[in-house]
Amino acid sequence: MPVAAVIAAMSAVALHAEAAVQPPAQAAPAVAATPTTPPASYPGPGAVSGATGTHDPTMVKTPGGTYIVAQTGNNIRLTTSTDRTAFREAGAAFPNGAPWTTTYTGGSANLWAPDISYHNGQYYLYYSASTFGSNRSAIFLATSPTGASGSWTNRGLVISSSSSNNYNAIDPNLIVDANGRWWLNFGSFWSGLQQIALNPSTGLRSDSSIRLIAGRNGGAIEAPHMVKRGSYYYLWMSFDRCCQGAASTYRIMVGRSTSPNGPFVDRSGKTLNSGGGTQVLAGHGSIHGPGHNAVITDTDADVLVYHYYANNGASRLGINLLGYDSAGWPFAY
Repeated sequence: MPVAAVIAAMSAVALHAEAAVQPPAQAAPAVAATPTTPPASYPGPGAVSGATGTHDPTMVKTPGGTYIVAQTGNNIRLTTSTDRTAFREAGAAFPNGAPWTTTYTGGSANLWAPDISYHNGQYYLYYSASTFGSNRSAIFLATSPTGASGSWTNRGLVISSSSSNNYNAIDPNLIVDANGRWWLNFGSFWSGLQQIALNPSTGLRSDSSIRLIAGRNGGAIEAPHMVKRGSYYYLWMSFDRCCQGAASTYRIMVGRSTSPNGPFVDRSGKTLNSGGGTQVLAGHGSIHGPGHNAVITDTDADVLVYHYYANNGASRLGINLLGYDSAGWPFAY
Protein backbone atom coordinates (compact mmCIF):
# COMPACT_ATOMS: atom_id res chain seq x y z
CA MET A 1 0.00 0.00 0.00
CA PRO A 2 1.64 3.24 -1.11
CA VAL A 3 2.72 6.22 0.95
CA ALA A 4 2.12 9.58 -0.71
CA ALA A 5 4.93 11.41 1.04
CA VAL A 6 7.57 9.02 -0.30
CA ILE A 7 6.12 8.88 -3.77
CA ALA A 8 5.49 12.56 -4.42
CA ALA A 9 9.19 13.41 -4.59
CA MET A 10 9.95 10.53 -6.94
CA SER A 11 7.00 11.42 -9.16
CA ALA A 12 8.07 15.03 -9.47
CA VAL A 13 11.36 13.88 -10.94
CA ALA A 14 9.68 11.33 -13.19
CA LEU A 15 7.33 13.80 -14.78
CA HIS A 16 10.26 15.83 -16.14
CA ALA A 17 11.65 12.81 -17.98
CA GLU A 18 9.62 11.92 -21.03
CA ALA A 19 12.14 9.61 -22.71
CA ALA A 20 10.90 6.58 -24.63
CA VAL A 21 10.89 3.35 -22.67
CA GLN A 22 12.48 1.11 -25.27
CA PRO A 23 16.19 1.92 -25.71
CA PRO A 24 18.32 -0.41 -27.82
CA ALA A 25 18.43 -3.90 -26.38
CA GLN A 26 21.62 -5.35 -24.94
CA ALA A 27 22.68 -8.96 -24.59
CA ALA A 28 20.39 -11.08 -22.43
CA PRO A 29 21.67 -12.14 -19.00
CA ALA A 30 23.62 -15.37 -19.11
CA VAL A 31 21.71 -18.51 -18.27
CA ALA A 32 22.83 -20.28 -15.11
CA ALA A 33 21.63 -23.47 -13.48
CA THR A 34 18.75 -22.83 -11.08
CA PRO A 35 20.03 -23.52 -7.56
CA THR A 36 18.13 -25.95 -5.34
CA THR A 37 19.70 -25.16 -1.97
CA PRO A 38 18.69 -21.93 -0.22
CA PRO A 39 21.40 -19.64 1.17
CA ALA A 40 22.04 -19.76 4.90
CA SER A 41 20.51 -16.31 5.35
CA TYR A 42 18.49 -13.84 3.35
CA PRO A 43 20.51 -12.29 0.52
CA GLY A 44 20.94 -8.60 0.03
CA PRO A 45 19.38 -7.07 -3.06
CA GLY A 46 21.37 -7.38 -6.27
CA ALA A 47 23.32 -4.37 -7.52
CA VAL A 48 21.18 -1.72 -9.22
CA SER A 49 21.95 1.87 -10.16
CA GLY A 50 20.34 5.03 -11.49
CA ALA A 51 16.63 5.58 -10.93
CA THR A 52 16.24 3.06 -8.12
CA GLY A 53 13.86 4.90 -5.80
CA THR A 54 10.58 3.02 -6.10
CA HIS A 55 7.39 1.85 -4.45
CA ASP A 56 5.25 -1.10 -5.58
CA PRO A 57 7.39 -1.96 -8.63
CA THR A 58 6.23 -4.24 -11.42
CA MET A 59 8.42 -5.23 -14.37
CA VAL A 60 7.93 -6.49 -17.90
CA LYS A 61 10.52 -7.55 -20.45
CA THR A 62 9.81 -6.20 -23.92
CA PRO A 63 10.06 -8.30 -27.08
CA GLY A 64 13.22 -6.29 -27.83
CA GLY A 65 14.83 -7.45 -24.59
CA THR A 66 14.63 -4.26 -22.53
CA TYR A 67 12.80 -3.85 -19.23
CA ILE A 68 10.02 -1.48 -18.23
CA VAL A 69 9.22 -0.87 -14.57
CA ALA A 70 5.87 0.69 -13.68
CA GLN A 71 5.44 1.86 -10.11
CA THR A 72 3.37 3.98 -7.77
CA GLY A 73 3.66 7.69 -8.52
CA ASN A 74 1.94 10.67 -10.06
CA ASN A 75 0.09 9.36 -13.13
CA ILE A 76 2.08 6.07 -12.84
CA ARG A 77 5.84 6.50 -12.90
CA LEU A 78 7.90 4.57 -15.47
CA THR A 79 11.56 3.62 -15.49
CA THR A 80 13.48 1.44 -17.90
CA SER A 81 16.65 -0.63 -18.17
CA THR A 82 18.57 -2.43 -20.88
CA ASP A 83 20.32 -4.83 -18.51
CA ARG A 84 18.11 -5.15 -15.39
CA THR A 85 20.81 -3.30 -13.43
CA ALA A 86 21.03 0.35 -14.55
CA PHE A 87 17.66 2.12 -14.53
CA ARG A 88 16.64 5.50 -15.89
CA GLU A 89 13.55 7.70 -15.66
CA ALA A 90 11.09 7.29 -18.53
CA GLY A 91 8.27 9.70 -17.70
CA ALA A 92 4.73 8.96 -16.61
CA ALA A 93 2.21 6.66 -18.23
CA PHE A 94 -0.28 9.54 -18.31
CA PRO A 95 1.79 12.74 -18.63
CA ASN A 96 -1.38 14.77 -19.18
CA GLY A 97 -3.06 13.35 -16.11
CA ALA A 98 -5.75 10.74 -15.49
CA PRO A 99 -8.86 12.76 -14.58
CA TRP A 100 -11.05 9.62 -14.68
CA THR A 101 -9.38 8.47 -11.46
CA THR A 102 -9.76 11.56 -9.28
CA THR A 103 -13.16 10.54 -7.89
CA TYR A 104 -11.27 7.87 -5.96
CA THR A 105 -8.04 9.77 -5.21
CA GLY A 106 -9.61 12.90 -3.76
CA GLY A 107 -8.12 14.88 -6.65
CA SER A 108 -4.57 13.57 -6.20
CA ALA A 109 -2.53 12.50 -9.24
CA ASN A 110 -0.89 9.77 -7.16
CA LEU A 111 -1.83 6.36 -8.60
CA TRP A 112 -0.86 3.14 -6.92
CA ALA A 113 0.47 -0.36 -7.35
CA PRO A 114 0.36 -0.93 -11.12
CA ASP A 115 0.71 -4.28 -12.86
CA ILE A 116 2.35 -4.26 -16.30
CA SER A 117 2.41 -7.18 -18.74
CA TYR A 118 2.57 -7.89 -22.46
CA HIS A 119 -0.04 -9.88 -24.37
CA ASN A 120 -1.15 -10.06 -28.00
CA GLY A 121 1.18 -7.27 -29.10
CA GLN A 122 -0.04 -4.84 -26.43
CA TYR A 123 1.12 -3.75 -23.00
CA TYR A 124 -1.56 -4.00 -20.32
CA LEU A 125 -1.42 -1.73 -17.29
CA TYR A 126 -3.78 -2.35 -14.37
CA TYR A 127 -3.50 0.24 -11.59
CA SER A 128 -5.22 1.51 -8.47
CA ALA A 129 -6.91 4.75 -7.45
CA SER A 130 -7.67 5.29 -3.77
CA THR A 131 -6.73 7.19 -0.61
CA PHE A 132 -4.66 5.81 2.24
CA GLY A 133 -6.55 3.48 4.58
CA SER A 134 -9.83 3.62 2.62
CA ASN A 135 -11.55 0.93 0.56
CA ARG A 136 -13.36 3.49 -1.57
CA SER A 137 -11.08 2.38 -4.36
CA ALA A 138 -10.97 1.41 -8.02
CA ILE A 139 -8.83 -0.55 -10.45
CA PHE A 140 -8.50 0.73 -14.01
CA LEU A 141 -6.95 -0.65 -17.21
CA ALA A 142 -4.86 1.09 -19.87
CA THR A 143 -3.17 -0.42 -22.92
CA SER A 144 -0.29 0.68 -25.12
CA PRO A 145 1.44 -0.60 -28.26
CA THR A 146 4.88 0.48 -26.95
CA GLY A 147 4.73 0.97 -23.19
CA ALA A 148 6.12 4.49 -23.61
CA SER A 149 5.10 7.56 -21.66
CA GLY A 150 2.04 9.18 -23.23
CA SER A 151 1.18 6.14 -25.37
CA TRP A 152 -1.37 4.65 -22.96
CA THR A 153 -5.10 4.56 -23.74
CA ASN A 154 -7.61 4.45 -20.91
CA ARG A 155 -9.75 1.31 -21.26
CA GLY A 156 -11.90 2.05 -18.26
CA LEU A 157 -12.92 0.82 -14.85
CA VAL A 158 -12.37 -2.85 -14.04
CA ILE A 159 -13.73 -3.07 -10.49
CA SER A 160 -14.41 -0.68 -7.62
CA SER A 161 -15.08 -1.07 -3.92
CA SER A 162 -16.76 1.00 -1.23
CA SER A 163 -17.32 0.92 2.51
CA SER A 164 -20.13 -1.58 1.96
CA ASN A 165 -17.68 -4.16 0.57
CA ASN A 166 -15.47 -6.54 2.55
CA TYR A 167 -12.58 -6.10 0.08
CA ASN A 168 -10.41 -3.30 -1.27
CA ALA A 169 -10.05 -2.80 -5.03
CA ILE A 170 -6.33 -1.99 -5.17
CA ASP A 171 -3.10 -3.91 -5.91
CA PRO A 172 -4.18 -5.58 -9.18
CA ASN A 173 -2.32 -8.42 -10.89
CA LEU A 174 -3.20 -10.19 -14.14
CA ILE A 175 -2.56 -13.90 -14.66
CA VAL A 176 -3.26 -15.69 -17.95
CA ASP A 177 -3.58 -19.36 -17.10
CA ALA A 178 -2.48 -22.41 -19.06
CA ASN A 179 -5.88 -22.57 -20.76
CA GLY A 180 -5.74 -18.95 -21.90
CA ARG A 181 -8.24 -17.72 -19.31
CA TRP A 182 -7.62 -14.28 -17.78
CA TRP A 183 -7.90 -13.64 -14.05
CA LEU A 184 -7.31 -10.48 -12.04
CA ASN A 185 -6.06 -10.91 -8.48
CA PHE A 186 -6.25 -7.93 -6.16
CA GLY A 187 -6.73 -6.85 -2.59
CA SER A 188 -5.37 -5.20 0.48
CA PHE A 189 -6.43 -5.83 4.07
CA TRP A 190 -10.19 -6.22 4.72
CA SER A 191 -11.13 -9.89 4.05
CA GLY A 192 -7.99 -10.51 2.00
CA LEU A 193 -6.96 -11.19 -1.58
CA GLN A 194 -9.65 -11.60 -4.23
CA GLN A 195 -9.93 -12.90 -7.79
CA ILE A 196 -12.26 -12.03 -10.67
CA ALA A 197 -12.52 -13.33 -14.23
CA LEU A 198 -11.63 -11.08 -17.16
CA ASN A 199 -12.65 -11.07 -20.80
CA PRO A 200 -9.43 -11.61 -22.82
CA SER A 201 -10.85 -9.53 -25.67
CA THR A 202 -11.24 -6.41 -23.53
CA GLY A 203 -9.19 -7.01 -20.39
CA LEU A 204 -12.26 -5.97 -18.40
CA ARG A 205 -14.45 -7.92 -16.03
CA SER A 206 -16.40 -10.75 -17.63
CA ASP A 207 -18.91 -11.61 -14.89
CA SER A 208 -20.01 -10.64 -11.39
CA SER A 209 -18.30 -13.46 -9.48
CA ILE A 210 -15.57 -12.80 -6.94
CA ARG A 211 -13.43 -15.38 -5.16
CA LEU A 212 -11.38 -15.10 -1.96
CA ILE A 213 -7.95 -16.66 -2.60
CA ALA A 214 -6.02 -15.67 0.57
CA GLY A 215 -6.83 -14.10 3.90
CA ARG A 216 -5.54 -13.69 7.44
CA ASN A 217 -8.83 -13.34 9.29
CA GLY A 218 -8.52 -9.56 9.17
CA GLY A 219 -4.72 -9.46 9.42
CA ALA A 220 -2.50 -7.42 7.14
CA ILE A 221 -2.22 -9.04 3.71
CA GLU A 222 -1.98 -7.42 0.28
CA ALA A 223 -0.24 -7.20 -3.12
CA PRO A 224 -1.02 -10.54 -4.79
CA HIS A 225 1.16 -11.62 -7.70
CA MET A 226 0.55 -14.96 -9.41
CA VAL A 227 2.91 -16.81 -11.74
CA LYS A 228 2.86 -20.32 -13.18
CA ARG A 229 5.95 -22.49 -12.96
CA GLY A 230 5.80 -26.16 -13.82
CA SER A 231 2.53 -27.64 -12.61
CA TYR A 232 1.96 -24.99 -9.95
CA TYR A 233 0.50 -21.51 -9.79
CA TYR A 234 2.47 -19.60 -7.16
CA LEU A 235 0.60 -16.87 -5.29
CA TRP A 236 3.01 -14.27 -3.95
CA MET A 237 1.82 -11.74 -1.40
CA SER A 238 2.96 -9.34 1.31
CA PHE A 239 2.16 -9.68 5.01
CA ASP A 240 2.22 -6.98 7.68
CA ARG A 241 2.94 -3.27 7.30
CA CYS A 242 4.56 -1.20 4.59
CA CYS A 243 4.93 2.56 4.41
CA GLN A 244 6.60 3.03 7.81
CA GLY A 245 10.10 3.67 6.49
CA ALA A 246 12.76 1.68 8.34
CA ALA A 247 10.09 0.59 10.83
CA SER A 248 8.15 -1.26 8.11
CA THR A 249 7.43 -4.93 8.84
CA TYR A 250 6.47 -5.97 5.28
CA ARG A 251 7.60 -9.47 4.29
CA ILE A 252 7.23 -11.53 1.13
CA MET A 253 5.18 -14.72 1.36
CA VAL A 254 4.10 -17.43 -1.08
CA GLY A 255 1.68 -20.31 -1.48
CA ARG A 256 0.79 -22.50 -4.42
CA SER A 257 -1.94 -24.51 -6.12
CA THR A 258 -2.33 -26.64 -9.22
CA SER A 259 -5.23 -24.35 -10.19
CA PRO A 260 -5.15 -20.56 -10.68
CA ASN A 261 -8.34 -20.47 -8.59
CA GLY A 262 -6.88 -22.35 -5.62
CA PRO A 263 -7.11 -23.59 -3.00
CA PHE A 264 -3.60 -22.32 -2.27
CA VAL A 265 -1.49 -23.85 0.48
CA ASP A 266 1.86 -23.08 2.06
CA ARG A 267 4.77 -25.46 2.58
CA SER A 268 3.17 -26.92 5.71
CA GLY A 269 -0.12 -27.55 3.90
CA LYS A 270 -2.00 -24.72 5.61
CA THR A 271 -4.44 -22.99 3.30
CA LEU A 272 -3.85 -19.34 2.45
CA ASN A 273 -7.52 -18.70 3.18
CA SER A 274 -6.75 -19.66 6.78
CA GLY A 275 -3.76 -17.37 7.17
CA GLY A 276 -1.16 -19.67 5.65
CA GLY A 277 1.92 -18.49 3.81
CA THR A 278 5.57 -19.49 3.44
CA GLN A 279 8.04 -16.68 4.04
CA VAL A 280 10.55 -16.02 1.26
CA LEU A 281 12.08 -12.69 2.27
CA ALA A 282 11.85 -10.44 5.32
CA GLY A 283 13.75 -7.56 6.86
CA HIS A 284 17.42 -8.23 7.60
CA GLY A 285 20.32 -5.94 8.44
CA SER A 286 19.83 -2.63 6.64
CA ILE A 287 17.04 -4.04 4.44
CA HIS A 288 13.72 -3.13 6.01
CA GLY A 289 10.22 -4.21 5.03
CA PRO A 290 10.77 -5.91 1.66
CA GLY A 291 7.48 -6.41 -0.12
CA HIS A 292 4.96 -5.69 -2.84
CA ASN A 293 6.85 -7.97 -5.17
CA ALA A 294 6.51 -9.07 -8.77
CA VAL A 295 8.13 -12.07 -10.44
CA ILE A 296 9.19 -12.32 -14.07
CA THR A 297 10.66 -15.28 -15.91
CA ASP A 298 13.81 -14.13 -17.69
CA THR A 299 16.38 -15.96 -19.79
CA ASP A 300 18.73 -16.52 -16.87
CA ALA A 301 16.32 -17.12 -13.99
CA ASP A 302 13.05 -16.22 -12.39
CA VAL A 303 13.49 -12.70 -11.04
CA LEU A 304 12.03 -11.30 -7.82
CA VAL A 305 11.35 -7.54 -7.99
CA TYR A 306 10.27 -5.64 -4.86
CA HIS A 307 10.74 -2.50 -2.81
CA TYR A 308 12.40 -2.20 0.57
CA TYR A 309 13.35 0.63 2.92
CA ALA A 310 16.88 1.75 3.67
CA ASN A 311 18.02 2.83 7.13
CA ASN A 312 17.16 6.44 6.25
CA GLY A 313 13.60 5.45 5.35
CA ALA A 314 14.00 5.80 1.57
CA SER A 315 12.12 3.24 -0.54
CA ARG A 316 14.43 1.40 -2.93
CA LEU A 317 14.28 -1.13 -5.76
CA GLY A 318 15.24 -4.67 -4.78
CA ILE A 319 16.03 -7.39 -7.30
CA ASN A 320 17.05 -10.97 -6.55
CA LEU A 321 17.01 -14.22 -8.47
CA LEU A 322 14.88 -17.17 -7.42
CA GLY A 323 15.91 -20.75 -6.86
CA TYR A 324 13.61 -23.68 -6.12
CA ASP A 325 14.28 -26.44 -3.64
CA SER A 326 13.69 -30.13 -4.26
CA ALA A 327 10.01 -29.75 -3.33
CA GLY A 328 9.58 -26.82 -5.71
CA TRP A 329 9.39 -24.04 -3.11
CA PRO A 330 11.08 -20.79 -4.12
CA PHE A 331 13.86 -18.96 -2.31
CA ALA A 332 15.75 -15.75 -3.05
CA TYR A 333 19.47 -15.71 -3.75
